[in-house]
Amino acid sequence: MFATYLIGLREGLEATLVVSILVAFLVKSQRRDRLPQVWAGVGLAVALSVLFGWLIEYTSTSLLARSEDRELFEAVTSVAAVVFVTWMIFWMRRAARTIAGELRGRLSEALAVGSFAVAGMAFLAVVREGLETALIFYSAAQSATGGTGSGPLLALIGGIVTAVGIGVLLYRSALRINLSTFFTWTGALLILVAAGILKYGVHDFQEAGVLPGLNDLAFDITGVLDPNTWYAALLAGMFNITAAPSVLEMVAWVAYAVPVLVLFLRRPAAPAKPAPAGDPAPTGDGNPTTQPAVSRRA
Repeated sequence: MFATYLIGLREGLEATLVVSILVAFLVKSQRRDRLPQVWAGVGLAVALSVLFGWLIEYTSTSLLARSEDRELFEAVTSVAAVVFVTWMIFWMRRAARTIAGELRGRLSEALAVGSFAVAGMAFLAVVREGLETALIFYSAAQSATGGTGSGPLLALIGGIVTAVGIGVLLYRSALRINLSTFFTWTGALLILVAAGILKYGVHDFQEAGVLPGLNDLAFDITGVLDPNTWYAALLAGMFNITAAPSVLEMVAWVAYAVPVLVLFLRRPAAPAKPAPAGDPAPTGDGNPTTQPAVSRRA
């Protein structure tokens, strides 16, 4: 449940921040008359995301009769979810500083076109987060509980509600948090969750007969990590760490988690700045300015 709560919190906060940027821009631009179109686009994106999540679940439970087909479907969706999680985490780290300006620019262009353009722009800004959430949630819930029980769904909704509450407080300046630190920590945790989803996908590929080695265990520590204990359930539910994994499952988990974590936590190198044409001289605000060189007589 914590894994799906984390997914709802992270994805929900990203979507909430996007909506708050759009709303704040319209309010400051004295264009409150366009707020209904923004909310219409957001509502349509949420509805489509819920429909997409239901379609995935319906396909798995009703359209696929053979267990091998269901295992293969779950394996493919797990791999797709890992790809989307990885792309989303690194994209957010790269685009965090420029996303507000880009959204304002797109909304300005949409305002010049008309109401449908405003609704469409809000829809496109939110629907990506929603579709990602539906796919990642399905895969995380399958890897944690096998798709049984309502706990993961309730945890996801709880994460989204928490994210909306945080977003509202941020918008009203009633709460201040370091979003860079928040997205770094949640990104690192989501990488471990994605590693567990990938491990589960490999297991499903083995169950479906696509990959070999289902019974070739990497280790068996059930005597130490009893699956019936709360901490074993916590590790299995969050990161799919189990007491008796196959060799291929552990290879996939380590091969994904270690390099991706290293790349994500490594600080990007600062871009080199070109040398100024003249001598830099500090201005009153502390920023360097370029001034022409002045010759002096001896």
